Amino acid sequence: MRTLIFRTKLAMGAAAAGHAASLIREAIARRGQANVILATGASQFEMLSALVAAPDVEWSRVVMFHLDEYIGLPASHPASFRKYLTERFVNMVPALKAVHFVEADLRPPADECRRLGKLIAAHPIDAAMVGIGENGHLAFNDPPADFDTEEPYIVVKLDAACRRQQLGEGWFKTIDDVPTQAISMSIRQIMKSANIVCTVPDARKAQAVQAALEGPITNMCPASILREHPRCRMLLDEPAAALLEDGKTR
Repeated sequence: MRTLIFRTKLAMGAAAAGHAASLIREAIARRGQANVILATGASQFEMLSALVAAPDVEWSRVVMFHLDEYIGLPASHPASFRKYLTERFVNMVPALKAVHFVEADLRPPADECRRLGKLIAAHPIDAAMVGIGENGHLAFNDPPADFDTEEPYIVVKLDAACRRQQLGEGWFKTIDDVPTQAISMSIRQIMKSANIVCTVPDARKAQAVQAALEGPITNMCPASILREHPRCRMLLDEPAAALLEDGKTR
């Protein structure tokens, strides 16, 4: 893993998007198509804003998957990750080759997991753009995360810290409105990505960042597994890196 620290969220997002765009271009040049994963949430605002403006990306050759979605939440809900990605990415670039959303309200969760699992098995991921949660989660794999399952998508229960984060970011009006279950891409599936670009801003993530980068690799801090990926780049702003022993700005 390579860790980079930036003075501002804008600089962090621009660097993450620049690296992601280069990985997409490389994949298209190599085999005519790029398969990518996109994350959602407040941590991805700056990265996605810069990514949609990246030059010389043949979006018509890009297949997109996303990480997770609340079970039972319609795509029209303000907190829906499908709505988030549609508004901030899909509608902002020329038509993609394909978009594979997690449709956790349209069919039984087990059926949806199987549907997505077959799709992603046929699309080896070139670049996964992800973040980490305040509790160290990766996608919606809250601690203690399942590090062993080979299933690409799984049904997960959201822990209290994860649900409080969703409330704190303003996606829901009350804690009771935050769903308790979601479909999430599994840890092993994320780790199968050829490249991972992890973007983490804000002081509220500092403790999770410290645990992920300087603590033990454990399912109690799911993001710590990223240290085992040979081509993962973690980009932080200064507040997110504030607790690191080597918090040197690049």
